[in-house]
Amino acid sequence: MDHAPSPPAGRRVYGSDHDDPDPGPAPGRRRAALVGGPLDGQLLDITGWSEDQIDGGAALITETGFYGPGGRALHDPRPDDPARWGGGGDLS
Repeated sequence: MDHAPSPPAGRRVYGSDHDDPDPGPAPGRRRAALVGGPLDGQLLDITGWSEDQIDGGAALITETGFYGPGGRALHDPRPDDPARWGGGGDLS
């Protein structure tokens, strides 16, 4: 599957520290925009991920999902826009 270019810079990268003075994306990195769910609006750094890993999506740890601290939010590339990963539910 051919993936679209990374979304524009300017948003917080998933996993960056909350007190990081520059939580935005670093230049030259490949990112996916997280859309929907508790991580909506953040960017996921997928630099170095294989196409199979990207196609499989991600279960990302979140403190604000349905299961509370330590739960995971599921995100998968959208078929019509693979640079945007839609939220697909939560796991405990």
